Amino acid sequence: MIKRISTLFLLFTLLITLGLGCNGSSEAERLANTPVTLTIWRVFDDDSTFTGLMTRYRALHPNVSFSYRELRYDEYQDELLQAFAEGTGPDIFSLHNTWIGQYKNLLLPMPETVTIPYSEERGSIKKEIVYTLVEDPTMSTRELETKFIDVVAGDVIRNYQATTRSAIEEKIYGLPLSVDTLVLFYNKDLLNAAGIAEPAITWNEFQDQVAKLTLIDRNNNILQAGAALGTSENVERSFDILSLLMMQNGTEMTGSRGTATFGTVTGDISPGMQAVTFYTDFANPLKQVYTWNDEQTNSFDAFVSGQAAYFFGYSYHLPLIEAVAEKLNYSTAPIPQIEGGQTVNYANYWVEGVAKATDHEDWAWDFILYATDEKNVTSYLSMAKRPTALRSLVNNQLDDEDLTVFASQLLTAKSWYQGNDAGVTEEAFAELIDNTISGKVELSRAIKDAQNKVNQTY
Repeated sequence: MIKRISTLFLLFTLLITLGLGCNGSSEAERLANTPVTLTIWRVFDDDSTFTGLMTRYRALHPNVSFSYRELRYDEYQDELLQAFAEGTGPDIFSLHNTWIGQYKNLLLPMPETVTIPYSEERGSIKKEIVYTLVEDPTMSTRELETKFIDVVAGDVIRNYQATTRSAIEEKIYGLPLSVDTLVLFYNKDLLNAAGIAEPAITWNEFQDQVAKLTLIDRNNNILQAGAALGTSENVERSFDILSLLMMQNGTEMTGSRGTATFGTVTGDISPGMQAVTFYTDFANPLKQVYTWNDEQTNSFDAFVSGQAAYFFGYSYHLPLIEAVAEKLNYSTAPIPQIEGGQTVNYANYWVEGVAKATDHEDWAWDFILYATDEKNVTSYLSMAKRPTALRSLVNNQLDDEDLTVFASQLLTAKSWYQGNDAGVTEEAFAELIDNTISGKVELSRAIKDAQNKVNQTY
């Protein structure tokens, strides 16, 4: 009797297996032939940089098509929130690494597995399409920490609780295609004219060089800026520069409870206040390093027009410089560090996430995993000219003339959790800079006010 049951079970299993290969008879075939359109919203990259990834994914899954939309940065968040409110949001969307807390409730964390149909042609004489439904594991938090550079895990891994009664667990809320780092752009002609053979390596050297490079007339007008920094509104990414200085100086940006602590005074010393003073001194006419003020043009414009010797920027500035100042004799160098201090660089990047409202959860996450995989992401990085987010590709980019400086800083790049409204946090830093320069508010009060404003968003 037992033998007969075993035989029947074996026959049943065989029929089920064969059935998967029969036309029109399997769930795998149905899913493989069901049209799916993944809507993707991103900023800065047009669809040409993404075409290769989408085309190759379609070759594996012909039923999947893509609707790709590039939006302007200044309209992106408004368009995104309106679309989600109206139920017309994308399946996959980019968000800045500092926005994840703000958009967490609109994001679908990565599941443990995705179930995807595959088709394969079999048979030498009689060709037959065989369909299989494969449940693939995605990526654990430990795998993410192994594959991606350190800064990524701290940004994309967040606590998740399915219900109020569920245990809290860590989930991945997105994956980056690349990670940019803040570097020093310098005008080689201006440095040569000042007798400076190499760009500064330390901040002490940087201060000395800025003093040599700055030209001021008798009326105290700045004719040539040694560096474009010290103020808020007319310095691109002034928030990033000040954050970097704070972290390099040992400022604890957030505490154990997750709230902002950059304004905390330890004894008689406040690393955060020291960083603010260092930064704003470049806009203080009473200081030897005075080189910039709020009457100057935008820092990028000053650099490309030859009015500023140093400019702080990212890899995305490279094509912008080539577009408006093709003949500018410039290069890039690593960000200066505090002499004898721990090397700290600043990360700025975008993450690809899946909308909670998507109807194609498995397909969306499968595509993100595919796009960010080492074998596939290289085409995007080459086309977009961006630094990698993967550890395994860092050494390759060290040999890339355009990206070597950016790539050299990836392993020491950091960011910090800026609350649930990164825009408010940036405004708080801008006010901190402005209040310090004007002297209307004592620095100790100004930095506390900024800290309190940030904490209101947590």
